[in-house]
Amino acid sequence: MSFASPTPTVTARPGWRLRLLRYLVVAGPGLIVMVADNDAGAVSTYTQAGAEYGTHLLWVLIALLPVTYFVQEMVARLGIATGQGHAAMIYQRFGTWWGRFSLFDLLLVNFLTLVTEFAAIALAAQAAGVAAALAVPLAAAGLVLLVGTGSYRRWERMTLGLCALSFGWFWLALAVHPDWGAALHHTMVPNLPTGGLTGSLVFLIIAIVGTTIAPWQLFFQQSCVADKRLRFADLGAARLDTMIGAVAVVGFAGCMMLVGDALHRAGGQYSDPAHMAGALRPLIGRAGAGLVLVLMANAALLGATAISLSSAWAWGEVMGGRNTLEASMSEAPRFYAAYALCVGAAAALVLIPGAPLQTIILGVQVLAGIMLPSAIVFLQLLLNDTELLGPRFVNRRWNNWVNWTVIGVLFALSLVLAVQVLLPGLSFPAA
Repeated sequence: MSFASPTPTVTARPGWRLRLLRYLVVAGPGLIVMVADNDAGAVSTYTQAGAEYGTHLLWVLIALLPVTYFVQEMVARLGIATGQGHAAMIYQRFGTWWGRFSLFDLLLVNFLTLVTEFAAIALAAQAAGVAAALAVPLAAAGLVLLVGTGSYRRWERMTLGLCALSFGWFWLALAVHPDWGAALHHTMVPNLPTGGLTGSLVFLIIAIVGTTIAPWQLFFQQSCVADKRLRFADLGAARLDTMIGAVAVVGFAGCMMLVGDALHRAGGQYSDPAHMAGALRPLIGRAGAGLVLVLMANAALLGATAISLSSAWAWGEVMGGRNTLEASMSEAPRFYAAYALCVGAAAALVLIPGAPLQTIILGVQVLAGIMLPSAIVFLQLLLNDTELLGPRFVNRRWNNWVNWTVIGVLFALSLVLAVQVLLPGLSFPAA
């Protein structure tokens, strides 16, 4: 009797349809955290960079692309490996004192940043002829309803819909007819505008860095990954989601600079995005000017929901109780109360006559600059914890070289930012 040799087992590689389906199921946290990072402050920063220096600072965005991806990839990897949020991991691995210190810093900076988001909503509404006293409470109520559906998937789909509106920046960039040759050159070749390295230029470059990588992003994406319950098999798709988000945020930011550059070429003076929309009306028409205001308000709404959720998730992770969008308001009252309190208090502060909004904005810049490097240090230490992550998810040697370099640069930039804000009279010699 003869026996046929056994047929070797072959594991078929998933087809492109299956890979696409897996990506679509996993996608969300990386895209949302990146696009929401182009919040109201980012719109103001990028358009101001274009209005004051034309296309000269486009190269800064390209330089920040890999940095943005590497930082957020670590967060996604940590969330998948542990199934817990960033605040919870700091609390567990570094103790109660450091856990509450990071939580307090996050809540403070997030709240002050929320104030700037609602200030932008008020500014856009007033430019469109709508009273801030009506627009701001409606925006706050809408943000609470957005998260109160009791379903993570519903919140994610609605938020991705808001993210899709950001494609309007591409239309505006085409509508202002930029000098594409100069834009391409300034994107690929690092350069300084006429006048060299001045104090205002240094401040603006640091502001671009600060608005591209923010502390709340670390907490938001890891908690988002944990709430979505992504697992080991989802890591590749989560990395792709983060990479696409990083490319999108840089692309939208570049378009904002090109829109600001139109004001620069026209010789106009920049004060804020709403004023810029009116100044560019002869070029982009009434519809284009209205679209700038819509995108400004949309950016503020996206930033507000992401920042408020990062605070609510972090509060629940440290203080206990259910903290998931899968729970209803009655099932997770502390979580939703923390979210609603952040939104409501920030909106109320904006409506106070004579509120020191400019002082708050400057305070946000200093506090965020101080917090970001320390937050990334926590992240770096967690990603080197083999006992916590195991050999598969722990950082590789090249990861550490890249990350410590990024941390060193961020510490240096944060120090310069703090000095610039606290000592505004300090100037740099022209290069």
